Amino acid sequence: MSGEQIEIQVIASIVAAACALPGVFLVLRRMAMMSDAISHAILLGIVLAFFLVGDISSPLLILGAALSGVLTVSLVELVNKTGLVREDASIGLVFPLLFSIGVILISRYAYNIHIDIDAVLLGELAFAPFDRLFIYGRDLGPASIYVMGVILLLNLAFILIFYKELKVATFDAGLAAALGFTPGLIHYGLMGLVSVTAVGAFNAVGSILVVALMIAPPAAAYLLTDRLPRMIILSVLIGVLSAVSGFWAAILLDANIAGSMASVSGLVFLVVFLLAPERGLAAIARRRRRQKREFAGRVLVIHLLNHEGTPEEARESEVGHIEETLRWKEGFAKSVVGYSVKRGMVLTENGRLRLTEKGREFAGRSVVEEFIA
Repeated sequence: MSGEQIEIQVIASIVAAACALPGVFLVLRRMAMMSDAISHAILLGIVLAFFLVGDISSPLLILGAALSGVLTVSLVELVNKTGLVREDASIGLVFPLLFSIGVILISRYAYNIHIDIDAVLLGELAFAPFDRLFIYGRDLGPASIYVMGVILLLNLAFILIFYKELKVATFDAGLAAALGFTPGLIHYGLMGLVSVTAVGAFNAVGSILVVALMIAPPAAAYLLTDRLPRMIILSVLIGVLSAVSGFWAAILLDANIAGSMASVSGLVFLVVFLLAPERGLAAIARRRRRQKREFAGRVLVIHLLNHEGTPEEARESEVGHIEETLRWKEGFAKSVVGYSVKRGMVLTENGRLRLTEKGREFAGRSVVEEFIA
C-alpha cells in the first residue's frame, strides 16, 4: 500500500468522523436535508468570494462558503417561520435556488477557471494527497488532514462542552427554553458547525460524500441504539468503516473514490435497516408475526371459553370448524393452535381443543379487559 493510499484513507476517515458528529443531531432533529442544502449552497459563497479576491486558493473562499451556509440556514428559518410551508419544503425551496445561482455564475463568468462542477459534486480524493502543507519548506503532509483535523476537534469540543444543552434542545426545545438554554442559539451553533464541516470537506470529497457521511452513519446508528452517547460513537465508527471500505471498493472497481464511499455508506445503512436487532425490517416483521399470533391465540381461548359447557362445544372445539368460523387459513390455524398448546393454554384430544385451567383464567381476564376497554 502506497503512502498516497494511506493518506487518502486517513483524510476520508477524519472527514467521516467530523461529519458524523453534527450529523447525529441533524438526524435526531429530523433535519437531514439541511446537510444537503448547506453542502450545495456553499458553492455560491465560493464563487462570490472568488469574484472578490480573484484567487482560487485564497482562504477567503472558505469564509465565503461558510457565510453562504449560514445564509442558507437563515433563509430556511425565515421561510419556515412564515408558517406557510413546512421545514422540509423550506429547505427544498432555498438550497436549489442558491446552488443554481452558483452553477450559473460559474458557467457564465468563471468557465475558464478551475472550478469543476463534477469535482464539486463528487470530489476527487485521489488528488487530495497532492495538496500539501509546507511550513518553512518542510512537507507536513496533505493540507486536508490538518483542515479536517481541526474541524473534527472543533465539533468534538462543541459537543462535549454543550452536550447537556444539545441533548435537551434536541429532544425537547420547550423544556430547553424553560431551563434557560436558549435553543435558538444552540440551533444556530449546530448549523454553524454543519456549515464549517461542509466547507472543510467540500474541496477534498465533494458535496455528495459530505451528505452521505453526515447522514447515513448516524441514521444507521439510530437504528442500533437508544442511547445518545452510544449513537455518537457508533456513528463515527460506521462512518470510518464506510470510508475505508469505500476506498478499497473504488480500487477494485476502478471507480470514483468519493462515489464509492457514499455508496458503501448507503449499503451499510441498508444492511442495518434490514437486520437491526430491534428496529430492522426483519425484526419488525418477526414482531408483527408474533403479535398477530398472540392476538389470534387470545381469540382462540375466548372462542373456546364462550362455547364451553354449551351444546355446541363439541362442534366449536374442532380444529377444522374453528378455521371456518374464525376464517383462518389452515397453516395459520395450526400455527396458532401449536402456539397455544406450547403456552399451556389448550390441549388437543381427538382433533378437538380443550382449555386448560391456565387458558380458562387467561380467557376470562381477556374478556374482562375487552369489556373495560
